[in-house]
Amino acid sequence: MTVGSQVKQTLAGLKSAQASLETFALGTENKEAKQLYQNAAQQTQMIVDSLTPRLHDIEQEEPQYKQQ
Repeated sequence: MTVGSQVKQTLAGLKSAQASLETFALGTENKEAKQLYQNAAQQTQMIVDSLTPRLHDIEQEEPQYKQQ
C-alpha cells in the first residue's frame, strides 16, 4: 500500500467520522452534547482540510500518479 493510498484511506475514515459526529449532533437534544459533537466535527473538518493538499502533493510525487 502506497503512502498516497494510505492518506486516501485516512481521509475517507475522517470524513466518515465527521459525518457520524454531525449526525450525533443533530440527533441529541442535550445542548452540551450537541456542542461537543459540533466542535469535534469542526476539528475533524480542519484535519481533512489540512490533509487534502498533502494528498495532492503526494500524488504529484509518487511515480504511479505521474503522467507520462
